Amino acid sequence: MNTKRKIGLVQYLSYGSGDFLGAGTTALTAAWLLYFYTTFCGLSPIEATFIFAMARVLDAIVSPLMGFLTDNFGATRLGKRFGRRKFFILLGIPLVFSYSLMWVGDMSYWYYLLTYLFFDVVYTMILVPYETLVPEMTDDFKQKTKFSGTRIALAQLSAILAAFLPGILLGIFGKDNAISFFYSSLVFSVICAIVLTLVYRNTWERPREEMSDEERAAEFARQQLTLGQSLRRLVTELSSTFRIRIFRQHLGMYLGGYIAQDVFNAVFTYYVVFVLMQSATVASSLMGTMAILQFIAVIGMIPLCIRLGPAPSYRLVVLLFALSAFSYALLYYSGLHDSMTALLFISAIAGLGRGGINYVPWNIYTYIADVDEVVTGQRREGIFAGIMTLTRKASQAGAVMLVGIALQLGGFVSGQTEQSPEVRHTILLILSVGTVIVLCCGFLISLKFKLNLQTHQVLREETVRMKQAGRPLPENITPEAKATVELLAGMPYENLWGNNDVGYQSQLRARQKMEDTAVRT
Repeated sequence: MNTKRKIGLVQYLSYGSGDFLGAGTTALTAAWLLYFYTTFCGLSPIEATFIFAMARVLDAIVSPLMGFLTDNFGATRLGKRFGRRKFFILLGIPLVFSYSLMWVGDMSYWYYLLTYLFFDVVYTMILVPYETLVPEMTDDFKQKTKFSGTRIALAQLSAILAAFLPGILLGIFGKDNAISFFYSSLVFSVICAIVLTLVYRNTWERPREEMSDEERAAEFARQQLTLGQSLRRLVTELSSTFRIRIFRQHLGMYLGGYIAQDVFNAVFTYYVVFVLMQSATVASSLMGTMAILQFIAVIGMIPLCIRLGPAPSYRLVVLLFALSAFSYALLYYSGLHDSMTALLFISAIAGLGRGGINYVPWNIYTYIADVDEVVTGQRREGIFAGIMTLTRKASQAGAVMLVGIALQLGGFVSGQTEQSPEVRHTILLILSVGTVIVLCCGFLISLKFKLNLQTHQVLREETVRMKQAGRPLPENITPEAKATVELLAGMPYENLWGNNDVGYQSQLRARQKMEDTAVRT
């Protein structure tokens, strides 16, 4: 499948560069937006976190809806002309400049709320279809690994820029000038518009002639639904993703690593400025050091994941990041917090861990639709992308919200250059203990994750056999292959390929079979 179009360096780089939006703006937001709101905009931590909370309420609707829409947009005139996924990427190119509107100082609370909400919708509109493209372009395990590696490597380059750029501009315009953050965001807006153009021109979607009979039947059924039926179908499809065992495991590893980073990012600038009593420029330099090592780590993770498998590689980098998080607190309590050498060394270790944590879940994600296809007989990349985007944004906002609430309860006062000892201890507790607790959750879940190069190869071979056989399923499967497929799918072999009630189409078929049986009886 999808072997007629050549995948080369241009495709890898074009697709990977698209994560300047997903990772670059996220890195700038996670590291600096709460600090920006409480330092330059006069907002309290609680007011700032309410903005993030409102965005997540909106996102609970928008992200799944976008996933559903991109799965079904191919039947429309615009979808046939521009692509069911790529139409939304094209539409988002001029709209990414809305990101810079968030970073204007001395505006009203409602201004910050509305600009954040608007960009949040734009972000979702682009990222959901973007995240579906790799499974559309190839089924090959190694090609998917290279796509993921290129994406995360370039994402780390955007994180390097997000880390260093505000510090450089603060040095130019002064540490009390909010214009530094506006110019930083404008740089990212321009870059995002350019890279999304490359994504649109140099990627493609799965050809319609490669759709299975299950997918064609599902598309025809979707066209016959009323609005109310479409909404019920959306709810059914979204909830069904959590019945895919490997997706639940993947989501646990993903959230364990990313929420830990979100907690860490949200409080790190406060740690440098109010605990170590250093400038925001120093915080920028340390985050830049982390970002550089993250980039190096991602390059090393590509062959490591192929050789060891995703789960063992994930556990290794989780341990590195947890060690560094504790080391920041130990550095302060040992009285060595003025040592830039020690700070840089710990930041380098943190970067190695964070780079690996960033890579592994997105590498795994490209194979989730393959497992789902064995279960449902359909390709539902859009639905999974919607859930992933929702959980990513919800986890980031939730982490920032909790940090803001903890700071407020700890006695943090906006606008002050120094904070009380209670606030400093609160910051240290969040940075070290809070980060490590979340990492432990991801580590424990990874112990059950069994997808790797070998098991994925077996899965794809059986998928081809299932497509050729249809129903009933092929009987001449080896015991080893059957055990592998059942392990990944999380259900008996005879219930695969739509012979279950996972998803709307399968439930519809099951009801029809029951009705036919009742009529015959």
